[in-house]
Amino acid sequence: MSQRYRLTILPGDGTGPEVVEEAKRVVSVFNELGPITLDTTEIPCGGKFYQDTGEEWPTGSFEHCRDNSDAILVGAVGWPGARLPNGDVAGGQALLGLRSGLDLFANIRPVKLYPGVKHKVNGSFKSVWDSDSVDMVLIRENTEGLYHSLLRRSSRAAQGGEKDEPIVIEKFPGLDGEIAWDLRPISRNGSERVVRFAFELASRRKQQLNRSQKVTCVDKSNVTRGCRLFRQVFREVASEFSGIETDEAFIDAFTMWLARSPEDIDVVVLPNMFGDIATDLASVLQGGMGMAASANIGESHMLFEPVHGSSPKHSGQNKVNPIAAISSTQLLFEYLGLRNQDDSATMCAEILEKAICEHLVEGGPITYDIGGSASTSDVGKGIAERCARILRETSGI
Repeated sequence: MSQRYRLTILPGDGTGPEVVEEAKRVVSVFNELGPITLDTTEIPCGGKFYQDTGEEWPTGSFEHCRDNSDAILVGAVGWPGARLPNGDVAGGQALLGLRSGLDLFANIRPVKLYPGVKHKVNGSFKSVWDSDSVDMVLIRENTEGLYHSLLRRSSRAAQGGEKDEPIVIEKFPGLDGEIAWDLRPISRNGSERVVRFAFELASRRKQQLNRSQKVTCVDKSNVTRGCRLFRQVFREVASEFSGIETDEAFIDAFTMWLARSPEDIDVVVLPNMFGDIATDLASVLQGGMGMAASANIGESHMLFEPVHGSSPKHSGQNKVNPIAAISSTQLLFEYLGLRNQDDSATMCAEILEKAICEHLVEGGPITYDIGGSASTSDVGKGIAERCARILRETSGI
């Protein structure tokens, strides 16, 4: 009997439902032919839902995600003009509220340029680097830093609480007139768990890829106190992993490294805001945001999402790239396998990765952003059919 898992899907806004539909198409293939089963619950949410109903998602949605989900898949949130009375983006409960409320402290963003995908810098299929060499993972701290206050507001609202009372500072020396400001708290505990996560991931990659791995700490410790603590903790944790190389960089220099020598980068760990910016920049190394998947991992919960956002201007046109959402589903299988020591879930992750790679290498339909003209659904169908073929070959059906 196959292992059963509970999957909650939050399609969200704009193109989110379109790319999620293709992820669901892939999931249905594994439910029919694979060694595991995902029992899915779908919950409406987002800025458009807020405009229509006055709610960011139905009452009880947070509790369902917390108590009745082994994994969560989010399409995207954000809709033009949809703002809460306090100015925050409507729909944040379904993403930011879950990140904070479920303590999803590690945001994982793989960056891999598949053969057959046009490089966004020089426009060629064969980049200035060997395509196989662009294979890194950026780990972004996900609950602290400059986004801490927004995350807490969203989390408290998602759980039915009142918004946090603002911390009042009456005067900033040297500044006059209207001032807007944000706290940037970085804690030892928060830093240690995400840094340790990065080293443990590097250790797994070293074994899986059969090559040495390096973890790079990226911060601005020459300027900010929070980053000095982050780097200090990095060095302390690094001392426990003698088999993993280390490097350190300031964020401004690291952005240059990304463009100049991405083949030298394996695993990177960054504070929240720097991670947000650097990972979007890194997406150009894999063909753009339409290829960029992510996972949000905590001690007890997991959420997966494509990085590209809701892209409302493309909504309803069946033209955006679903591979980021499908690759996020691949990460979902991978982390179900890791968390539950389930070889069957791990096998599903490997099959889906193989299907995506074959689809791109063998000239399957691709969308406009990576040089093709196929529709969203054409790409999803193509990858789903490859998954079905590989599953039948594997099981002998």
